[in-house]
Amino acid sequence: MVEVALDAVTVVHPDGTVALSHLSLTVAPGELLVVTGPSGSGKTTTLRVVAGLVDLAEGSVRIDGQPVDALPPQERDVALVAQEHVLYPHLTVAENLAFPLRLRGVDPVEVNRRVAAESRVLGLSRLLSRRPRTLSAGGRQAVAIGRATTRAPRVFLLDEPLSALDAAERTRLRRELRVFLAGLAVTTIYVTNDQAEALALGDRVAVLRDGALEQVAPPAELLARPANTFVAGFTGTPGMDLARAEVIAAGAGVAYRLADQLLRVPAGIPGPLRGLVGRPVLIGVRAHQLLPAEEGGPAALRGTVERVEATGPADLVAVRVGEAVLTARFRPGRAPRPGRPADLSVDPGRLAVFDVATGAALWHGRQDPG
Repeated sequence: MVEVALDAVTVVHPDGTVALSHLSLTVAPGELLVVTGPSGSGKTTTLRVVAGLVDLAEGSVRIDGQPVDALPPQERDVALVAQEHVLYPHLTVAENLAFPLRLRGVDPVEVNRRVAAESRVLGLSRLLSRRPRTLSAGGRQAVAIGRATTRAPRVFLLDEPLSALDAAERTRLRRELRVFLAGLAVTTIYVTNDQAEALALGDRVAVLRDGALEQVAPPAELLARPANTFVAGFTGTPGMDLARAEVIAAGAGVAYRLADQLLRVPAGIPGPLRGLVGRPVLIGVRAHQLLPAEEGGPAALRGTVERVEATGPADLVAVRVGEAVLTARFRPGRAPRPGRPADLSVDPGRLAVFDVATGAALWHGRQDPG
């Protein structure tokens, strides 16, 4: 297993657009790093940098400690699976899987062994004699992944491999892919726009915006301790809601004034908040922290329901509190109708606090196990 390191990498497109700006990112040996961010943030460019498919304006790339900037793609020993990976339509599944091995002159016995092993893990054993056009989209993508990994590359790169699939097939293949990648023991960089996919698959998740790295952390840390308001709002399903508030003194502690309502922070928590008294801030709350008062405890906020979204396990209810719209989680069918008042419970000690001007995190609150 090898380490992959991008050192202050800058990529500029021919039209002058900066695709990556001084990006430094290290992927540990055997790690599955998921790279996410909005469209145009530089996710695919990051993969192409590692693969050697784009020129660098600045910086360098190292694989296993060795600079590879001067190496062409075929000499880097990396495998890239794109969103719509092209299979050879005239070859069977088995022949597609075997193709990269035969191209390298691998012994036929070893080719058959690897094809059998990959097809078994990816659930393709029953499909080996079929041609790509007879497979589902998920089946074709599984073949593309298997074809890339049969040759055991040093680094595995996946560029939104599941995005073209329907929801059910994407969920199924995502579960199978997590098991497959864990057993592969190959350093992997995986790009996706899907938040659930990023958090479910990654050992760590890197969040990009406009070609720059906003934060890289394990999924649980990314959700609980976002570095700034962008990461807070982008990660999670739904993302963290933000509301403008003021930190005020409240007896021996502090409270947040949100619109005309007060949220008192429990005693023993407010140490880092004392310096913020009198300052406007942005407070952040996730849906699982904001519950109907009858379920979560004494009412802390009152607002007006704007819309209700049924998601199956819960109803996500948008509640307007002053100028902010916060998402609360209700049991299915228990949410008030739009236009009705909603009494909500929230623990102010668990709320995140961000700087109004810069968006940087100032306080992450008591860590929430949920």
